[in-house]
Amino acid sequence: MSKLLRALALVSAVAIAGVPMPAPSLELQSIQRAAASYQNPNPHLQEMFRAALLDTGKLAQYAPDGTAYIKTGDIPAEWLRDASAQARPYLFFAKDDPDTRALLRAIIARMAKYLQIDPYANAFTFDYRVWEEKFELDSLAYPITLSWSYWKTTGDTSIFTPEFQKALDAVLATMQREQDHPRNSRYTHKELADDGKGRPTGYTGMIWTGFRPSDDACYYNFLIPSEMFAVVALGDMAEIERTVYHNVVKASEATALRDEVQRGIQTYGLVLVPKYGYIYAYEVDGLGHAILTDDANIPSLLSAPYIGYTVPNDRYYENTRRFLLSQDNPSFYQGTVAQGIGSFHTPDHWIWPLALIMQGLTASSEAEKQDVLKQLLASDPGDHLLHESFDPNDPKRFTRQDFGWPNALFSEFVMTQFQGVSEIPMGDTSDLEFRSE
Repeated sequence: MSKLLRALALVSAVAIAGVPMPAPSLELQSIQRAAASYQNPNPHLQEMFRAALLDTGKLAQYAPDGTAYIKTGDIPAEWLRDASAQARPYLFFAKDDPDTRALLRAIIARMAKYLQIDPYANAFTFDYRVWEEKFELDSLAYPITLSWSYWKTTGDTSIFTPEFQKALDAVLATMQREQDHPRNSRYTHKELADDGKGRPTGYTGMIWTGFRPSDDACYYNFLIPSEMFAVVALGDMAEIERTVYHNVVKASEATALRDEVQRGIQTYGLVLVPKYGYIYAYEVDGLGHAILTDDANIPSLLSAPYIGYTVPNDRYYENTRRFLLSQDNPSFYQGTVAQGIGSFHTPDHWIWPLALIMQGLTASSEAEKQDVLKQLLASDPGDHLLHESFDPNDPKRFTRQDFGWPNALFSEFVMTQFQGVSEIPMGDTSDLEFRSE
């Protein structure tokens, strides 16, 4: 009997007995070997990489229905965004390891169920209850890009079941509805302005979203990083519909929506700043208002090349990156130990490891990558794990004791930037049209 079948048998037996289900670490041989075999002259880096790579296995568990659940860490729920990112490093091992492929298939199958239950929800419990219904556009995009990346990495199309196609239908219908939120949507949330409806917006072709990837309410409801990610995901969806499901109609709808969102980004999302030239705004409303900043949570403006939206040497991205990593950015903070982007979700002037890692992943020089790595190691409060945010003057002051996402991203950073492992794309946007000055 395979490890997967043994695990499922154990889970089913426990569930039938009525005993609370345990959440043991999933010991995938390829992941365990990669962690154990990693050697580095810097023992601190060696310890942190090993802990980071193994972290997702500690937070994932199989369910009686054959799916797999990944809790975010010290909160007993699964976020579509976090879980997709937490699973991503295992793609590097999936091609050659059937147990890792099985786990990823089970993760994707669960997400397909979530998206059908409530496409406006961002987080769910182990028993499929909605934990939060904060509509975040990126939460719709993440499972699609994870599935596309799994397909392109392994060649395995078995994830594209009729259930998954229903999930794609739910995602596309929701995105199309929210393209004209004031007219078509009934979604409200108590944390949004104007009695839960959000501030006024103009029609832009982009997709309205209520919340940022930080789970904070948007101020203006066209969140440019999430629009960028939606463009990537819609391209992935179109390819899946066309190539796997042979549904030309749905593929055409996804492509048309992608192109409309892209035109909206290029028309409304770029702002001229004398010191930097044209840069991408963080949020806009389509009525002439914009917020110039960024947030550590991904998708972020800083992450645009990483999510597959653009290339690192795109002039608009280069301009934006210079702004984001400067004191002109309201969310850029500097301390004696580290400097980087934080979030309005956590204490003022605290830095997020997620943003530091993203700076390293999008850096063009070896010196900047090494500098980022040095700061990440310095952020370790003593447990060899990365946390949500930390005081850049005293890393022993941090938020979230257990937070899986930055550890998963850190393992990816080390593998791709220092071990020569090829990066795994999230989509192909080479045919996109970008604004010309």
